[in-house]
Amino acid sequence: MPTVKNIPGPYRFFFYRFDCNEPEHIHVQRERMVCKYWLLPLALASNDGFSARELNLIRIEVASNLRRILEAWHEHCD
Repeated sequence: MPTVKNIPGPYRFFFYRFDCNEPEHIHVQRERMVCKYWLLPLALASNDGFSARELNLIRIEVASNLRRILEAWHEHCD
């Protein structure tokens, strides 16, 4: 699974190899919890275990690193 590097914090930001057939998005994991955010526009796609409060923190991280995440997406999928 390709991981977006250099985003500090407790989360792992990653793509699955087969993700390129969907619109741009990112998976975020901490421990056994995982969620998925669509990138353009930024919106929660799915959640498995994160609280609403933590999802808001993750959304802020995704928004703050959106350019880096999109670059990684295009490197992976193009």
